[in-house]
Amino acid sequence: QLQLVESGGGLVQPGGSLRLSCAASGFTSGSYAIGWFRQAPGKEREGISCISSRLRSTNYADSVKGRFTISGDNTKNTVYLQMNSLKPEDTAVYYCAAAQNVFGRCLLSVAAFGSWGQGTQVTVSS
Repeated sequence: QLQLVESGGGLVQPGGSLRLSCAASGFTSGSYAIGWFRQAPGKEREGISCISSRLRSTNYADSVKGRFTISGDNTKNTVYLQMNSLKPEDTAVYYCAAAQNVFGRCLLSVAAFGSWGQGTQVTVSS
């Protein structure tokens, strides 16, 4: 069974940085994608970044390009989301998600990911 566990959320001031981690286990396919999504109160869940295992390609939402960086450590089965220059509008619950049998570039679509973590709160406030 695929399992995802997020960590690293918290409270940070505007302009600050946080690094989220997603520890994954239980993959049945060597070709998969890990994505980061977020959901603010009253808003729909949105995809912000993903990385594919086969192509090692990455994808970013326009709202986070140049500020967030996704990376993976295969030895630890962990994907990271480095978030810099954080803004109050980045405040949300951040979710890690996984999709198996991904052979091309990953998509920032909720429907494309079948397994989800429990989420971690990120609050950007002074």
